[in-house]
Amino acid sequence: MNKVYASAAEALAGVVRDGQTIAVGGFGLCGIPEALIAALRDTGVKELTCISNNAGVDGFGLGQLLATRQIKKMISSYVGENKEFERQYLAGELELEFTPQGTLAEKLRAGGSGIPAFFTKTGVGTIVADGKEIREFDGEKYVMERSLTADVALVKAYKADKAGNLVFRRTARNFNPMCAMAGKFTVAEVEHIVETGELDPDEIHLAGIFVKRLVLNTTPEKRIEQRTVRAAK
Repeated sequence: MNKVYASAAEALAGVVRDGQTIAVGGFGLCGIPEALIAALRDTGVKELTCISNNAGVDGFGLGQLLATRQIKKMISSYVGENKEFERQYLAGELELEFTPQGTLAEKLRAGGSGIPAFFTKTGVGTIVADGKEIREFDGEKYVMERSLTADVALVKAYKADKAGNLVFRRTARNFNPMCAMAGKFTVAEVEHIVETGELDPDEIHLAGIFVKRLVLNTTPEKRIEQRTVRAAK
C-alpha cells in the first residue's frame, strides 16, 4: 500500500467533507501541519469541528480556516492570540468547547485507545464541569470527561518511513501523537521520508498503523510566536 502522496492537496482528496470533526496537531505554531491546513482551506469544506490545542494566529495555521468561515466549532484549551477567533466567538458565530490542556490531551489519548471516558479532578467546581457527571472516589470529587475521536487527523512529524512510522522532533511532538491516534483517517506531513526499515524501531514515536497517508514538505515555514509589548528602539 502506497502511503506517500505528491502534494497535500492530493493527500486530502476524497478524505475531507463538510461537517467532519478534524483533529489537528500542534501547540501554538510549533509542530503544526502547515501544508495540510492550507490544503484543507483550499478544499472549501465547511461546518467543521476542529480539535486543536489552539486555533493558530490570524492568517496562519487554523486561523486561515477561521478567516474563510470553514470552522463552526473549536474544541481547544488556549484561544488567546487570534483576533478573528475572538471576534467570531463574541459575536456568537463560533462555538467553543473550552477544555483544560491536560484534559484535552487525555481525551484524545483515551479516544485513540478505545477508552470512552475517564474521571479527573481538573475542572471540578468550575464551569468546565457544568452538565457533567461528578463522582466521589476516596472522599475526592472527580468530573467525568468523554474521550475524543475525529473523522480525520492532520499531524506534523519530522521524519517518516514509507510504512508511515513517525519520528517527531523535540517539543514539536506535543499533541501530534494523540491526534494521530484519535483520528479514524490520519494524514501526516513530514520533512523527511526514508525507506521502510531504515528507522531504528527504538526511535519511532508513533506506529505506522495509525497513519493512512503521508505528504512531504521539506520547506515548512515554522513561524515562531513572539509577543511584542512595545516597539523596538
